[in-house]
Amino acid sequence: MNKKKQKQDIIKIIKVLVFTLILTIILIGCSEKEKDAVIKDTGGGELVIAMTNEPTGFDPFMAESADTRSILFNIFEGLVKPNTDGTLIPAVAEDFKTSDDGKMYTFVLRNGIKFHNGNPVTVDDVIYSINQAISMKFTGYDNVASVQATDDKTIEIILSEADNEFLPYLTVAIVPKDYTEQATRPIGTGPYKLESFTEQQSLVLTKNMYYWQEGKPHLDKVIYKSVSDGTSAVFELQSGSVDLLSVEYPVIQQLDVNKFNIVETPSNSVQMLALNNDYEPFRDIRVRQAISYAVDSNEIIKTVNKGYAKRAASPIIPSLTKLYDNSLDAAYETDIEKAKQLMKEAGYENGFSLKITVPSIYQVHMDTAQVIINQLKEIGINASIESVDWSTWLSNTYTNRQYEATVISVDGTNITAKSYLGRYVSTADKNFVNYSSSEYDSVYAAAVTEPDEEKRNNLYKQAQQILSRDAASVYIQDISRIYVLRKGFTGIVNYPLYVIDLSTIRKEK
Repeated sequence: MNKKKQKQDIIKIIKVLVFTLILTIILIGCSEKEKDAVIKDTGGGELVIAMTNEPTGFDPFMAESADTRSILFNIFEGLVKPNTDGTLIPAVAEDFKTSDDGKMYTFVLRNGIKFHNGNPVTVDDVIYSINQAISMKFTGYDNVASVQATDDKTIEIILSEADNEFLPYLTVAIVPKDYTEQATRPIGTGPYKLESFTEQQSLVLTKNMYYWQEGKPHLDKVIYKSVSDGTSAVFELQSGSVDLLSVEYPVIQQLDVNKFNIVETPSNSVQMLALNNDYEPFRDIRVRQAISYAVDSNEIIKTVNKGYAKRAASPIIPSLTKLYDNSLDAAYETDIEKAKQLMKEAGYENGFSLKITVPSIYQVHMDTAQVIINQLKEIGINASIESVDWSTWLSNTYTNRQYEATVISVDGTNITAKSYLGRYVSTADKNFVNYSSSEYDSVYAAAVTEPDEEKRNNLYKQAQQILSRDAASVYIQDISRIYVLRKGFTGIVNYPLYVIDLSTIRKEK
């Protein structure tokens, strides 16, 4: 009996040891998975997008064009990021709070979050990124008094003055400290990472296997295929080598609706006839007002965009309903006789010549400029189009302000009024229309420091009214972005920014 009992005890011990070994292996496997934070396969496949405007670089602190920022939206994230209704949600940070006096913003880093290269995001990386935004003079960051870590996961940003709108500025990219190759080999925390970029050929993004948001992204790869112009892009779409394209209305009529889904969203940018206020005729407010009365925005919306647009009479996009002053939609109803009278009073009864500079890659701006030329003839202005490539427009028109007028769409880098209105402050670096008004500067400054949201929004509306009264430029429309997406793909969503979120797009199996 003793031998039999000993044998039974040994068997029990072996069973326990085997069970313990198996459990240990399982737990180690789970631990390793948690350690690497690798996402599960959520669909796969690849998407090809036509690209007519290549990025000028990938450094998020240097990006100037809206198309470049739209791509970088998928590579980089800030401490917070907007969702589809504009609400700011945690991203690199998993939690945040604001002090009662509006001067301190505290963030706690998301547990286990990593960069594309697998390195963990640290508080030092966050501090470095915030300091980068300060040194690059990003809007709002001149108010940062200090940024410091209180432990290995917590960061405090202290402001010199209370700013209840500072949170949207913290969508600025968080990047690795002292990494010097962002312009060509970007590293962020976004759902996709850059695999390769060959000029005039392609830009390839691949799934970030360390992405913190479970279930995203769905696609394994996104390829931006370079095409020379819109016509070439449509050909590539129809031939099957491109799956997604942003088009203008006439293109829709050329497509087989059985092969594509049509998705309409706002572009969340305001198309404008920007007037260089330093150009001699435009130094006179009456000339700028005359042009505002002569340009018929509704005709442009109807003839150029076939109604696929929304009237926009200020720099702020209409979808920001709390901020946009819709009373301005009727501020300059077309009135040719009044325009002629203003031209006469300003000493330009016989008109003058005007060169409208337009970046050639945007056919919609070229078409808009042509309609404007016809409209301005009615008040004696002999306008013509100067077509330039994108890099020339950026350097000469936008940066150096060497132009008379230009047609362009301007977006906001974040969802604050300051992002749209700050460029009109007399001393602003991005004030490419050379607008100058001490009254505007004063109202804008009061809005920025006003703690009460309703009063603050009213001040921003007052600022828009000053811009309208002074006819700083002619604001026309928020043109709809019409996406043509090959059937089999779904998931395009709209944000109150000029971006496309690739992480939500999936390929049906």
